[in-house]
Amino acid sequence: MTNDIFHPRHYAKKSPDALAYRMCATGEDVTFLQLETRANQGAHLFRAAGLHVGDHIVIMMENRREFLEICFAADRAGLYYTTVSTHLTFDEISYIIADCGARVVVTSDHFSETNRKLHETPVPGARLFIVGEPTRGFESWSEAAQSQPRTPIPDEVQGLDMLYSSGTTGRPKGIKWPLTGEKPGGRTMLIDLLTSLFGYDSDTRYLSPAPLYHAAPLRHTMVTIKMGGTAFIMTKFDAQNALEIIEKENITHSQWVPTMFVRLLKLPRELRESFNISSMKMAVHAAAPCPVSVKHQMINWWGPIIHEYYAGTENNGFTSINTEEWLIHEGSVGTAKLGVLHICDEAGNELQNGHEGEIFFENGHQFEYYNDPEKTEACTNEFGWTSLGDIGRKDAEGYLFLTDRKSFVIISGGVNIYPQETENVLLGHPLVLDAAVIGVPNEDFGEEVKAVVQLVENHERSPDLEAALIEYCRSQLSSIKCPRTIEFRKTLPRAATGKLYKRKLRDEYWTQSSSISGG
Repeated sequence: MTNDIFHPRHYAKKSPDALAYRMCATGEDVTFLQLETRANQGAHLFRAAGLHVGDHIVIMMENRREFLEICFAADRAGLYYTTVSTHLTFDEISYIIADCGARVVVTSDHFSETNRKLHETPVPGARLFIVGEPTRGFESWSEAAQSQPRTPIPDEVQGLDMLYSSGTTGRPKGIKWPLTGEKPGGRTMLIDLLTSLFGYDSDTRYLSPAPLYHAAPLRHTMVTIKMGGTAFIMTKFDAQNALEIIEKENITHSQWVPTMFVRLLKLPRELRESFNISSMKMAVHAAAPCPVSVKHQMINWWGPIIHEYYAGTENNGFTSINTEEWLIHEGSVGTAKLGVLHICDEAGNELQNGHEGEIFFENGHQFEYYNDPEKTEACTNEFGWTSLGDIGRKDAEGYLFLTDRKSFVIISGGVNIYPQETENVLLGHPLVLDAAVIGVPNEDFGEEVKAVVQLVENHERSPDLEAALIEYCRSQLSSIKCPRTIEFRKTLPRAATGKLYKRKLRDEYWTQSSSISGG
């Protein structure tokens, strides 16, 4: 008898009608018995399609009921499942399908143009399935799965996600962890880490306001369900709707990114404070540095329930911090809970506390960049420590403070400028909804600081406002860190997860400069 306590099957037997997850927009409910049945049928379908342990599949769809059913099917069939951002271009999507060697691709009828291209220029060896309306060149996932047995496959093995980086600093890269070879339902690194830090259990009512294709929402949602809790999945983030769901569904746990906090705080005070959020025991945030002023406002509003962590999809290391600690170590992302934290200079020498350098983790979780040994080697130093390319410092008590990504550093006249600090200041202005600070070409200094800003609704851009925002920055920062110019846009290029595609913004200006100079 195998120990399957951390398996939907355990709860399907114990409480078959208990709610595993709800799609908030449509009201679709999936019980543990329904999830168990559909995941078993999906696993049988994978085997019928010729997939073996260690093979790869790709899932590309919006947040919808079938998404998690397919993930749980792969998770028990010993497969690597790659959930693809729906905001990628077709070239990026086809690259990922080919790069991971997907044997099966499951997409939804929501992406008709991408599906048409997949049919017309298929990736060799990839079998195509569709969820939703019939589509030329695709087999119906639902019809194929429903014809399969509802019982478990005889050779269940624990699978894993193999997610690709967002591509904010280059071509997306697959992040592969080794399969354990164990039966599903046992303890895993993620279950141990997330339950110990955030307390997911059978009483958890977890709100996921972000796309499931992203690492954190997917992993936290699946861990919640594996612990017997209930997940509530938003199709798309909306600040007011999120508060409505918290109140209506008595949400206990939730996960956010700083841009969501900003949008919540920009709601009219009377509106946002009218919702009852007393059921909330924990609000977790990550993915990007949170401006100190924003976090203070959230703590004042929600109380000491806000937890922050720093980690990458790679999970080579993990830091976390609760509200009480943060108020003492203001601006920190916490101490190491997975791996040993080191700060190193460009030569790889470890720096003393208080000095900024590249963040490395020792003895973190084992991973590799799929089909890219050079990238794997490049992020690993001579001691075997690994880095995600972020810059930060430690204080005397081991608390980590993030500065910025190494690739986003602006070098103006030989001086390193970290744009995150300037972005945080801009976000503190009442008229600024979103901001990105980048380096653009400057003949004299190589680069100069430029801000791209999205204003709150019903406020118009103007030269006077540009001057006022620049002066606002200069009142709080050294002039060298302040933007020399500001461009106003309706929206900034962010993933639905909140991650800023800063490379795309930066490339616009450097491409223009190259064209003008004839380069």
